[in-house]
Amino acid sequence: MIVALKRGASPEKESQLIDWLKGMGLGVHISRGEFQTVLGLIGDTGRVDMDLVASLDIVDTVSRVTETFKCCNRKFHPDDTVVQVGDVKIGGGNFALIAGPCSVESEDQIVYIAKAVKAAGATLLRGGAFKPRTSPYDFQGLKATGLEYLKIARQETGLPIVSEIMSRADLELFEDVDVLQVGARNMQNFDLLRELGHLNKPILLKRGLANTLKELLMSAEYIMASGNENVILCERGIRTFSDYFRNTLDLSAVPMLHELSHLPVIVDPSHATGIARMVPPMALAATAAGCDGLIIEVHNDPQNALCDGAQSLKPEDYADLVKKVMAVREAVK
Repeated sequence: MIVALKRGASPEKESQLIDWLKGMGLGVHISRGEFQTVLGLIGDTGRVDMDLVASLDIVDTVSRVTETFKCCNRKFHPDDTVVQVGDVKIGGGNFALIAGPCSVESEDQIVYIAKAVKAAGATLLRGGAFKPRTSPYDFQGLKATGLEYLKIARQETGLPIVSEIMSRADLELFEDVDVLQVGARNMQNFDLLRELGHLNKPILLKRGLANTLKELLMSAEYIMASGNENVILCERGIRTFSDYFRNTLDLSAVPMLHELSHLPVIVDPSHATGIARMVPPMALAATAAGCDGLIIEVHNDPQNALCDGAQSLKPEDYADLVKKVMAVREAVK
């Protein structure tokens, strides 16, 4: 249920209303916009007398939300959420450029790439330390050592770091990681999502290989319902009948997610296509579709990369792409 308050409602009466609603066992999500404050009620709202609430002099409108996702619903939070990562803002007109290798391979490698992508305009550094691979025989990442190398790269460049967490058991290792990424395979690892909801840290949530937008939003709901509202959604391609690409990049998800939710939406054209030469056109298309950022894989030696070299751009190609992305953003303002 949503209770929209009248502009200029007194803080005393607003506080009394919130306390009364909480006294009924409801969770109250407060969204303060430029012109109106909205109370999103979570729980058994069937006991709430809508007519009684609507009759209060500080209440403008009362309505029920039929969607199963509440916290991430734009009806609960009309204004765009802006997720802050250090000095970097994502969402609400702020555009994030996240770049780096699929996998951290060495200290020299990650520091070199970090400096290169920062020079090109990247605002955050990505790098996998724990790697979920289809084959148990493929490189699984440097794990804790990889995270330490990422921190060194952050110290060298000032770029906040983004890395994927695969298990609740590894949470302690990620205490000093700026953004925790939940990969496509873990999008519905609900125990992990609940734990991440207890953190005061941004979570980058990737859409699963064959998941609907509603399922993605419900996964975000797990995190937010546990108390963490710093969620970034990521469209990274879904499994269809395409035979020339790794996945099908669903760019229609970008405007639809913006319509349904207030959370920032970024796009990963690297995993979506699996082909380096396809990344630039898809990145530009995603930018034109209105995404709030791009996460792109960059490697200094793609042919010898230990993971996903075929979809990785060289630093000079990434620098060229960033210029084009900025031009598209300027064109669609």
